[in-house]
Amino acid sequence: MLYLTALNPTDAVLDGLLPAARNLGLPVTVLTDRPGQWPPSTPVRACAVRDEVAVTDAVATGPAPAGLMSNSDHLQAATASAARRLGLPGKDPEAARRCKDKAATRRAIVDADLDQVRTVVVTPQQAPRFDRFPAVVKPRDGVASEDAYLVVDGDDLTRRVADVRRRRPDVTLVVEEYLAGEVRTHETIGDATGLAVLGGWRTGLGPPPTFAELALDWAPTDAAVTARLHAQLDAIGVRFGACHTEYVRHDDRPRLIEVNDRLIGDRMDLILAELLGVPLFEYVIRLHLGEPLSALPLPDPATVDRWARVEYVCADRGGTLVAAPGGVDVRRDDVHLGCRPLRPLGATAPRTGTNRDYLAVLHGIGPDPATVRRALADFRADLEWVIAP
Repeated sequence: MLYLTALNPTDAVLDGLLPAARNLGLPVTVLTDRPGQWPPSTPVRACAVRDEVAVTDAVATGPAPAGLMSNSDHLQAATASAARRLGLPGKDPEAARRCKDKAATRRAIVDADLDQVRTVVVTPQQAPRFDRFPAVVKPRDGVASEDAYLVVDGDDLTRRVADVRRRRPDVTLVVEEYLAGEVRTHETIGDATGLAVLGGWRTGLGPPPTFAELALDWAPTDAAVTARLHAQLDAIGVRFGACHTEYVRHDDRPRLIEVNDRLIGDRMDLILAELLGVPLFEYVIRLHLGEPLSALPLPDPATVDRWARVEYVCADRGGTLVAAPGGVDVRRDDVHLGCRPLRPLGATAPRTGTNRDYLAVLHGIGPDPATVRRALADFRADLEWVIAP
């Protein structure tokens, strides 16, 4: 039995990991604290998945485990600790905690003398103070650019912190210096012996003060930057399983933004698998079954003879989504084009300026950048989303 810990249903689990497990002939149980949110066809079991003891007990009292894993930022540490208790392959629990805690990530890099980013932790009882602007304020354990803001001075910082605390009074924040440069991602997969590079993306962001990702272009990391990135990941302890790293590239110097100890999200993992032409989700599962990285045939990202671009359709206002295209797959000019909804029809939501505003993800995979960009622009022009107040 393969056990997956999860919170709410995600595309990575429903469209990635569950089909991959079926392809491997593995039965699956999803451990979740939200069983009512999952499709009836999904084999779920209620569990307090943030508690490593509860996860351990759920696995120990069920069918014999072949593996235990998670693709959730929030659950990596608890799942890794449970896997260790059960004698199963898994991530290093302390490394998983360092990835989730942005202040701990910074400390690990500083302690290894690899970079120095001015960072201050602000607990719920503290007044925010910082001496280097522009700066970024964000939750210490946050994800998906939620409540992450660029602030230009002390007054702006005070206002932003007060706004976050009105909605989330118990959150601990970090304030850190703004890192100028081109935003990129670095995707890896590994076992106890080392890391393999899956590739990387150049990220286009929306306007400040928020950091919503609007588009990503395929841009594998070169060898020199990869070596410097891996030194930083090694300092954090990142190695086993999938990892998605965001960094700023400034004068060929990579400076970490954050490390997410899982596959890249928002359907980018599925797109990456298609671009590389490998069963990526099966590979991640196989590592958690104890297979070595050397058994997984991976292409060199620099030699991939295709190019890809991804664009997110974002809500420009709060309201109810009343019209939208469904899933679309077409081929034009030797480009595979796809559209996948990220918000269901009838859903009502405020505008946040973050990745929570995504309505759909569009992508194109083809022979070269110009052809893909042109085909994707024409494809997007034919689609429409309507939000009612």
